[in-house]
Amino acid sequence: MMTLPNILTLSRIVTLPLLAFLLWWPEWRAGYLMAFVLYTLMGITDYFDGYLARSSGAVSKLGQFLDPIADKIMVATVILVLAAQGVLRGPYVGDMHVIAGLVILAREIAVSGLREFLGGLQVSVPVSRLAKWKTTFQLVCLGALILGKALPGWNMTLGGLVMNVPHTVGLTTLWGAAVLTVITGWEYLRVGLKHMD
Repeated sequence: MMTLPNILTLSRIVTLPLLAFLLWWPEWRAGYLMAFVLYTLMGITDYFDGYLARSSGAVSKLGQFLDPIADKIMVATVILVLAAQGVLRGPYVGDMHVIAGLVILAREIAVSGLREFLGGLQVSVPVSRLAKWKTTFQLVCLGALILGKALPGWNMTLGGLVMNVPHTVGLTTLWGAAVLTVITGWEYLRVGLKHMD
């Protein structure tokens, strides 16, 4: 049961309080740099736990249960802390970027509930390629937002506005992730509706 892939998955969950702690003070550049390194390592374990489980034939029910939960908790934790600390702010729309974060969180909760419902009916909903892109966008956008606070001097001037490069990339990909979230969420819901009376 406690295989290396499962240990990697669990490591993401138990490390989350430390990640949240490091993100709590937006002006603490060293904290955000440490958070970026930690977040990157967590993203790497996300890739390797699945790869190792498949390549070694160590896919387990515990891993299938924990892996998506670990991903969702990690994304939710980072979005909530960044929103609480005002990091999801940007030019033109201010803190309206929080809406993209809310869309992502709402979809994750809805799809989790839908999977639980369909699981009771023994209906499997495979992860689509677009859903994998959605996850990639989420990981990139949150990492870029963290990096932006760690490196506040990495700026460029665009249209008379001085913008932090990683922060701008983060906000842009956050909206991209939100759009993919809606599309993939609708795909899952459409499958689910076929099994509802």
